[in-house]
Amino acid sequence: MARFLKSREESDGKSPGSLIFIGDQKIDSAKIRLIDYDSASLTEKEIKDIHTAAHLKTTPTVTWLNISGLHDIEMIQNIGKVFELHPLVMEDLLNTGQRPKLEEFEDYIFIVLKMVRFENETETIFNEQLSLILGKNFLLTFQEQPREIFKPVRERIKKQTSRIRKTGTDYLAYALMDTVVDNYIFSIETLGEKIEDLEDEILNNPDSDVMEKINSFKREINYMRKSIRPAKDAIFRISRLESDLIQAQTLPFLKDLEDITSQATEAIETYRDLLTDQLNIYNSVIANKMNDIMKVLTIFAAIFIPLTFIAGIYGTNFEYLPELKYKYSYFIFWAVMITVAGALIVYFKRKKWF
Repeated sequence: MARFLKSREESDGKSPGSLIFIGDQKIDSAKIRLIDYDSASLTEKEIKDIHTAAHLKTTPTVTWLNISGLHDIEMIQNIGKVFELHPLVMEDLLNTGQRPKLEEFEDYIFIVLKMVRFENETETIFNEQLSLILGKNFLLTFQEQPREIFKPVRERIKKQTSRIRKTGTDYLAYALMDTVVDNYIFSIETLGEKIEDLEDEILNNPDSDVMEKINSFKREINYMRKSIRPAKDAIFRISRLESDLIQAQTLPFLKDLEDITSQATEAIETYRDLLTDQLNIYNSVIANKMNDIMKVLTIFAAIFIPLTFIAGIYGTNFEYLPELKYKYSYFIFWAVMITVAGALIVYFKRKKWF
């Protein structure tokens, strides 16, 4: 299966809005984590039935429901019924190959992003889908599996004096997206360091392993680009939405988030260009090495051509050759050969051919 696309074979021929999980099941059972808070109170627990939290969508507190695991179609269907989600939104939630985007509805905003991480051991980029549904008093987040990426946000919620406890769901959504985007920067920096270190290897030891690394890093940077570029468009749109769900005090933070995303996309383009330059440098170094080899071989050939000519003449079978009977002919022959070879070497050095 292609890495850049998810197989949609199971959804072929199905009507729009059909609930079909597209992706890989990464955990055994789906989980729902509830965090409900305001400036004075905080509740955090796991729930098994979404109906037990249905009343919270109309309370003045901020309700964050984080769903880990998208393979449980029945659970996702129940969440859609409780929060009155559009069938096409439900379909997109279950498609882990969904492109990052933003869609605005009457009562909520639907956002899809990709969470990116770089594995140092395999030098490979992995991404997972994050879907956010921002309502007036609730925020639903859908992950493929539990991750600690949002642990700093949960720690901030636990502090009663933190800004997040005094704001609404829009600021909570911003805090989560900010964590995702910061991780973009971290992953790009980690991969970028490895890309920059390649330059010394190219100049000092341009073997086939270096070529494989260049191609591998180009593949990873393109994979990351596929996730981050459309995320920039989605964040650009949300920072300019005229929606009652986005408070005026949150807009400056969203605009700052847009700047960070722009920085991430620019860094990706920079490293793509750098890899292209490194590939050109690699080819130039290999070509220069080949030229050096050919130059040495050419010099050897140029030296031995006249020597071969001399040896060819005096290696003939004719009886009457000059100095053939002379007892010092052999030594004279070697003296001529050495003199010719030495003269050619001196000439090549003066020409700075080696």
